[in-house]
Amino acid sequence: MANELSFRPKTGEIPTDPGVYRWLDANGRVLYVGKAKNLRARLSNYFGPLDSLHERTRRMVTSAADVTWTIVKSEYEALQLEFMWIKEFDPPFNVRFKDDKSYPYLAVSVGEAFPRAFITRNREMKGVKYFGPYTQAWAVRETLDTLLKVYPVRSCTKGVFNRAQSSGRACLLGDIGKCAAPCVGRVDSQTHKKIAADFVDFMGGGDTKHVEVLRRRMFEASESQQYELAASLRDDVGALEAVLEKSTVVFSDQTDADVFGIADDELAAAVSQFIVRGGRIRGVRGWVVDKELERDLSELVEYVIQNVYAPIDGAEPQEVPREVLVPVIPSDAKELGHWLSDLRGSKVDLRVAQRGDKAALAATALTNAKHALMLYKTRRSADFTARADALAGIQKNLHLTEAPLRIECFDVSHLGGTGVVASMVVFEDGLPKKDHYRRFSIENTTDDTDSIYQVLSRRLKYLKDPLAEEVESDEGSTSRSKFAYRPSLLIVDGGLPQVNAAARAIRDSGVEGLHVVGLAKRLEEVWVPGEEFPVIFPRATDELFLLQRIRDEAHRFAITYQRQKRSSSIASTLVEIQGLGEKRVNALLKHFGSAKRLRIATADEISSVAGIGPILAQQIVHSLET
Repeated sequence: MANELSFRPKTGEIPTDPGVYRWLDANGRVLYVGKAKNLRARLSNYFGPLDSLHERTRRMVTSAADVTWTIVKSEYEALQLEFMWIKEFDPPFNVRFKDDKSYPYLAVSVGEAFPRAFITRNREMKGVKYFGPYTQAWAVRETLDTLLKVYPVRSCTKGVFNRAQSSGRACLLGDIGKCAAPCVGRVDSQTHKKIAADFVDFMGGGDTKHVEVLRRRMFEASESQQYELAASLRDDVGALEAVLEKSTVVFSDQTDADVFGIADDELAAAVSQFIVRGGRIRGVRGWVVDKELERDLSELVEYVIQNVYAPIDGAEPQEVPREVLVPVIPSDAKELGHWLSDLRGSKVDLRVAQRGDKAALAATALTNAKHALMLYKTRRSADFTARADALAGIQKNLHLTEAPLRIECFDVSHLGGTGVVASMVVFEDGLPKKDHYRRFSIENTTDDTDSIYQVLSRRLKYLKDPLAEEVESDEGSTSRSKFAYRPSLLIVDGGLPQVNAAARAIRDSGVEGLHVVGLAKRLEEVWVPGEEFPVIFPRATDELFLLQRIRDEAHRFAITYQRQKRSSSIASTLVEIQGLGEKRVNALLKHFGSAKRLRIATADEISSVAGIGPILAQQIVHSLET
């Protein structure tokens, strides 16, 4: 038996976010559901040598054929989603969450004259409204404690309530405002029932209408100069928002929706679909679409909706829910809504989630789509056959004599014409060669074409004179031999003006036999020097995908260097000010978040940073202005 799993994903492909993972057998059956604060760290434990695993774990992983994961926003959400999916799929290797009675619920005894909010593990009581289950006892206690600040419903036992009635003295919760104290007549039965009804409505609806009502009352109180009331209402709004934030993967029992997240670039789009039925996430689907034609996000939404719900001969059509939540509304939303309603047999609401728990789930779907797109591009780049096909395709489309095994790409970055820098990234055999990357500072330039000419001239002199002075690499290395390698193809980010400037630099350098092209971002056109029209690579091909990846990597590397130079430039300016040391400079940059924000800050704002007085703040403003 092999000592490793054949389907093991690469470590770098697994996200470090919190999430839920599922182990699947060859038939797609869920064998195990687990949650993790850090998916990469948790899943790595399963992929050690098989003989080092516990016997039960070894049986589970050797029975599996695949592992999938879903990213969520917090460990709390991971706990909730793990519970839901264990109840949904009944995985054979899970032993937790099997019995609902072993997990706590938040309950309200709506059948009593004075309703009571309490925590219980018993779901058999009559006249009680239940919310949950919660996966951790601390979570339900924290939720109840927070809500009692806003809805001071009774939470004491019957014995405590009767003693308070007979003694005429309220308990501590009544004194600190976490109980309306109906036991001593501070509110009557109907008023207390109204408080309990609001409590139940908020927990059952999980939306923001209660928050909006309180926020409106807060503004009204502030305008009428009732500041203590406004402050109290402000605290209530914060409490409800905290509860809503914890419940983004649990909806009301009436929620039936499909939530779509779409992440795309010029050549591909990743789609993540969260399937919510009966208020619970029943499943997650994800897939990647190669864009044969240029499509904006609105067109992609229409394309995805049609392909998900269109009836297919011989296949079971996917159920159309009451709500379909998408990133943007397509142009023909009215017709698309009618079509979905016809398929369902009743009205379907096609819309964008604006706020609340559904908007939070839409953001989670988008996060998963972005990760899926990144994973798709990484795996496609790592495929040897795809890389070989890409290099052969580039050779064919550009009429090169041989496949370009070493490609160098250059990009220029600046901020409003200042701080001009450039990058050079290197791909060999279709893979990045990061220790060969180089970056350039450009002191004086007129425009992008002049910058391209300067950078290419500086790079090409190493092909003529390998002992020329080296420029700084990504790691600060100055290895001359790597920089003197001859490229098979040069790429510049831009259109015909940029590629002509690059060709002029090659001619002036005296280096012969080099090929250069420009890649224009808008339509992914490939420009050749001296040609009136660009070369159009077929879309969704490996060769265009590789060119795009190389260009994007050059852009990323240039932007990173440009930001670094901006930060170091302002730091060096600040250090020269008398009274400012390295620690205070770091405190300033950390407080304002960016050099740009610090440059526009007033003296009063700067003096609010610990260790910076008014006089020193004025000196900082003066230095940054001059």
